[in-house]
Amino acid sequence: MPGMGPNCPGEGSRRKVCKIFVCLTSLSCFNILRNLNPENELKRYFGARAVLGDQRPRQRQRQYVRSTWLTAPKNTWPRYSKTGIAMQLVETRRGVQYFTFEHHREYQQVQFKFLDAVESMDPNNIVLLLQMNPYHVDSLLQLSDVCRMQEDQEMARDLVERALYSLECAFHPVFSLTSGSCRLDYRRPENRAFYLALFKHLMFLEKRGCPRTALEFCKLILSLDPENDPLCVLLMIDFLSLRAREYAFLTRMFQEWESHRNLSQLPNFAFSVPLAYFFLSQQEEHSELELSQARERAARLIQLALIMFPSVLMPLLDHCSVQPDARVASHSFFGLNAQISQSPALNQLTSLYVGRTHSLWKDPAVMAWLETNVHEVLRMVDARDPLVEESEHKRKMRYQSAPRNIYRHVILSEMKEATAALPLEVTSQPVMGFDPLPPLDSIISYTRPERYPHLVPAGTAFLPVTMPSASEAGAGQDLNQGVNRLMAAMRDMLANIQFQEPPRDDNPEGDGDWD
Repeated sequence: MPGMGPNCPGEGSRRKVCKIFVCLTSLSCFNILRNLNPENELKRYFGARAVLGDQRPRQRQRQYVRSTWLTAPKNTWPRYSKTGIAMQLVETRRGVQYFTFEHHREYQQVQFKFLDAVESMDPNNIVLLLQMNPYHVDSLLQLSDVCRMQEDQEMARDLVERALYSLECAFHPVFSLTSGSCRLDYRRPENRAFYLALFKHLMFLEKRGCPRTALEFCKLILSLDPENDPLCVLLMIDFLSLRAREYAFLTRMFQEWESHRNLSQLPNFAFSVPLAYFFLSQQEEHSELELSQARERAARLIQLALIMFPSVLMPLLDHCSVQPDARVASHSFFGLNAQISQSPALNQLTSLYVGRTHSLWKDPAVMAWLETNVHEVLRMVDARDPLVEESEHKRKMRYQSAPRNIYRHVILSEMKEATAALPLEVTSQPVMGFDPLPPLDSIISYTRPERYPHLVPAGTAFLPVTMPSASEAGAGQDLNQGVNRLMAAMRDMLANIQFQEPPRDDNPEGDGDWD
């Protein structure tokens, strides 16, 4: 894990990572692009008639819009025109192409107005900005967060999709979603909106019951910068793989990345990979030899995970409403000391994993398998197996502090278990939904004129993706009032602008107990 633990990859390792990623994703360009469309996944589950409904007849009257892969443009959206965003090819090195989004002068002026609207604490300013510039990406992403806070998931999703559409329309002609060799530097502010829109979109996809599509978007994000992984999607790709039942993908990725990325140092891979092997061992279509190998690997890896990260077990059982037996409950190895003795950085990772994936462990067969291996681990602990002491030493040496991309991931994921464990240096600073925790070594291509204020008030209505603490009740009250005013104004704005566009030319084209 970059910034956490030893053996971070060097240049040679990074080149290997890139090749492996291409190997894991490139079945065919068409299949990958098809997998980015959630309708295709929903059709597999429910059938085309149930998904499309009465959409087919209406498609003949559909207004002409640009064809895109990341999201399907909607007739209810305002008419699209060039926004002032473009993409440029910066350089090509060793077969890898490095791109960047650019803001033209007119878009820069809109961006300055957006930042001014955020700092003004007046919701009307950002609403007016979107009325005049309905495809301004940061405004769309920020308002999507507000909608989600108000539990208006449909509008929140629509705004993110519109932001993705705006960005895809600006793609460079040779920028490829499928090659695995196109990069975007997160240090450049102009590129961050694309990362964030993709991440927010995959979160909505997973909640809609489209885990396979969400997994493909997760792979896409990782392909944009697999070395630095600025949104730390490695912390969720295992969960999406399990949800999508892509067990072979997860186990292969682990096998090919472990030697140079130390994936087993991450609790999510340490526990999810053996779970994937366990599910593979239950699939009757495999040969008996393959099933036997999967069972052996599952047992060996889950035991290593329990020894390395004993603090995961009790919170996991608690989330699954499972009561451990007397031997496990009374043993000090998995007791309270396992939680309180670990570093805050490790607590961040384990809390995130348990909060996100506990539902995958509720199956009675999974729990029975876990119980067997927990007792085997306790036998090793009581026998003073050297591996137990070695793992304890590793825990103390590693995980001293979490890199910034992990905090960024936690903030975007909004898992309450992990958010509660964020350190004070993160929670005490303003966190902007359109640019959470920007890199400290950002590459700035243009700056705001001096007449614009640079300080962000701690109580701004557009500020938080993390809520204020109880000691900041006054600021929280101001926030809620601002959010409510914004939502009311935004609904009026959307209702007014989406039908005022001129017509375009048609285009004929398990709970339980352990005994």
